[in-house]
Amino acid sequence: MTAPGARQRRQMHLAVQAPGAGSATVWAGPDSGSHIGFPSFRHLAATADRGLFDFLLLAEGLRLPEHKGRIHDLDAAGRPEPLTVLSALAAVTGRIGLAATADTTFHEPYELARRLASLDHLSDGRAAWHVVASSDAFTGENFRCGGRPDRCGGRPDRSEGLARAAEFVTTARELWDSWTPGGVPRPFAHHGRHFSVSGTFDVARSPQGHPVVIRSGESAGDSGGDSHEEREFAASAADVFLAGPPGTPEAGQALYADVKRRLAAYGRRPEDLKVMPGVTFALGDTDAEAQENAAEIRKQQVSPQGALFALEQVWGRDLSGHDPDGPLPDVDPDPAGEAAPGRAPIADRLAVAARWRAVAEAKGLSIRQTVIETTGRQSFIGTPASVAAQMDELVTAGAADGFVLRPHFTPGGLDEFADRVVPLLQERGVFRTEYTGATLREHLGLPLPVWKG
Repeated sequence: MTAPGARQRRQMHLAVQAPGAGSATVWAGPDSGSHIGFPSFRHLAATADRGLFDFLLLAEGLRLPEHKGRIHDLDAAGRPEPLTVLSALAAVTGRIGLAATADTTFHEPYELARRLASLDHLSDGRAAWHVVASSDAFTGENFRCGGRPDRCGGRPDRSEGLARAAEFVTTARELWDSWTPGGVPRPFAHHGRHFSVSGTFDVARSPQGHPVVIRSGESAGDSGGDSHEEREFAASAADVFLAGPPGTPEAGQALYADVKRRLAAYGRRPEDLKVMPGVTFALGDTDAEAQENAAEIRKQQVSPQGALFALEQVWGRDLSGHDPDGPLPDVDPDPAGEAAPGRAPIADRLAVAARWRAVAEAKGLSIRQTVIETTGRQSFIGTPASVAAQMDELVTAGAADGFVLRPHFTPGGLDEFADRVVPLLQERGVFRTEYTGATLREHLGLPLPVWKG
């Protein structure tokens, strides 16, 4: 309870993204379990629920990763469909929000809006949709477009993809609004540039009115980062903006202020959109131990095979004959070399290679050591008290409304944070000590959407 006259501390929002997508995940090691078994998802969801997190986010994988025409073991070898997993988790969790990543290129508005509304009913108002837009022909080969995303309504360029995604969200909301709050269905009709649908939606208005919409500035399948277009999309259509790691407090503050200022143009208030950077962490009983743990995690993230794969992405060449424990190749990168299927190309290979060479020469590093040194650092490293303080400082400074944690291990990668950091945030008075609402919108402090019948 806040003392009379005391200033209310800014409250932090916390969410977690399940390991299994992206470079943060450690695929093999003594702490790594199944990435596809339901017990792993249930364990993580239960930990997030116990830790009073806002939501659990699952990524979407529409095709197995390949390298040189073969499926490789540097990423998830199979990933269950998110809405299916979350529907099962709805039955074994209490209050935690359930967020599914779903692509706007390879889905249809009616089909996806129906499934999201169903999850919102099954979970009593805890559903969320992480909106992403894919464009690569590699993924498209799995769908009716046969390697031509434009045949699936895909995009010839980034701006067109964002326009389609924005209309997709608008169409889904029109479908959700076709039922009155009193439970009366009405015919709907949407005729736009990308979609023309009409009929009667067959799922009643859900407990939240609309599932929460999350937009990422660094979505899988999207090129670029926290760009102008991504920020504008979030300001116009999202409830949560999943930003990239803040880097520095100043960079976080600049992004936060820029996104928030855009809201007024759409008749929205600053509190109507939560800015939550995706972050990683490494803990220890001392700062030195935390640094050791962080270094060990980075070592496990980059296997010898993974180091060669990363090297080939930068060099644009077949370097499979090189020793990962040997020096960097003396040949220059091929600027026109192809990226691995489904991977975003590196814009300036020569510049990246020059930076890697400088690091390797200065520190006498091998290929693998260079990749470990140059690709990734945990966002927060330290004791539980130190990490709690770092996170609190960023929120207090206006660099974020909270964070989406990306644990390195499945299924127990969140356990230590929930048990040791969350209580310290609660002691600081910046994080809830109990859920005060039942729906995800209530967790996030978001209003119910105004019905537009």
